[in-house]
Amino acid sequence: MSSDRFRPFETHLDETAALAVLRAATEGADDGELFLERTASETLVLDDGRVKTASYDAAEGFGLRAVRGEAAGYAHSTELSESALRRAAETARLAVGDGGGRLALPPAATNRRLYGDANPIAGAPFAAKIDTLREIDAFARALDPRVVQVSATISATHQEIEILRPEGLRVADIRPMARLNVSVIVEEGGRREQGGTGGGGRHGIELLLDPSRWQEMAREALRIALVNLGAEAAPAGVMDVVLGPGWPGILLHEAVGHGLEGDFNRKKTSAFAGLMGKRVAAPGVTVVDDGTIEGRRGSITVDDEGTPSGRTVLIEDGILTGFLQDRQNARLMGVAPTGNGRRQSYAHIPMPRMTNTIMLSGDGAPTDLVAGLKDGIYAVGFGGGQVDITNGKFVFSCTEAYRVKNGKVGAAVKGATLIGDGPTALVNVRAVGNDMKLDPGIGTCGKSGQWVPVGVGQPTLMIGGLTVGGSAA
Repeated sequence: MSSDRFRPFETHLDETAALAVLRAATEGADDGELFLERTASETLVLDDGRVKTASYDAAEGFGLRAVRGEAAGYAHSTELSESALRRAAETARLAVGDGGGRLALPPAATNRRLYGDANPIAGAPFAAKIDTLREIDAFARALDPRVVQVSATISATHQEIEILRPEGLRVADIRPMARLNVSVIVEEGGRREQGGTGGGGRHGIELLLDPSRWQEMAREALRIALVNLGAEAAPAGVMDVVLGPGWPGILLHEAVGHGLEGDFNRKKTSAFAGLMGKRVAAPGVTVVDDGTIEGRRGSITVDDEGTPSGRTVLIEDGILTGFLQDRQNARLMGVAPTGNGRRQSYAHIPMPRMTNTIMLSGDGAPTDLVAGLKDGIYAVGFGGGQVDITNGKFVFSCTEAYRVKNGKVGAAVKGATLIGDGPTALVNVRAVGNDMKLDPGIGTCGKSGQWVPVGVGQPTLMIGGLTVGGSAA
């Protein structure tokens, strides 16, 4: 793959010919576009003192879409040529049928830039990255003699896209991404526990190779592992829960965010379908999706249809006020696109997806929220979870949580899971802290087999009546 800027209409395709093919494919359609992409990614993993993975992947291709009503024809290819484009157009055209549609207005133009365009893979020599991973391993082991295993991962992606629309509009974006993860395993008395952390965003890799950054991550991973080493079995039952700020917003993302995406609501398969303008959360709860925060993992200058990203208020003071929209669902619902049409790659069709989904701060002091917990769990770290979009029911595992009785934080608990449903959890929010925090830059969201980077955030939050799954007698 060339290190030069991705310019498909200078190196592979004649723009005039490509536009003619696209116009023929979308004649009588409601919408459509030609999406071209070149992506390079690198992943380096050091596990237990050895380089376990050193991979570099590169791909380029295009996807051509024609939309008519609820139908969308889509074809993609790794071959950037006019002949491949014509074959794709024949397939995409099948969704248009006899036509009769009216081409939607193009996205608004923007000169905004939310991140730089330097290639993060080239931000440091390969040897320097390997040296950093080895330094992380040695540093973490030196922190505590109970450390028996260290794993560290450096990953970077450089995505370049061009979008050509039937009216001739061209939109381009260059999207960097860098991430560092550190995990440690500690052992004492025959018991082993793990702790991990990570971070990153749309910026260069050099920020993560700074010793002050990775040393902080190594210390945090060790802290979590040692907390779990002394953890007791989690209790079980229905109880109040306080969620810490930042990454615990992943529960909000999964249990609530997906239910506020336009396609689920248009098809009336979401638990929030038909509730626009109605109270769906406790007073004081305001949720936004904001793709415009500079450098954040979930931010995008433009979405994968060319619409500038935005800040969409989904729930305001407990009232449902908006959904996340791509162009197709927005048109069918009679509203404006919100800049949330996203796709994993040129081989995937766009759909409404979250960017950075955040609950805004309230006016409660975090210490007061914990002090007000009579008998419950204080959860500050989360792992995986499962959600049913149709009813919002969720199950999330806690990676760091504590037992609280009469406002006093007690022993750490292990094996706690939070069980409930998004709509009920929103209504049962009893207090919202004033300490909204964004996650460190580790989120990836899956939907219909597609994965995209996202961000989450929230303040300290008290929710009443969640079911806690645990193994304590």
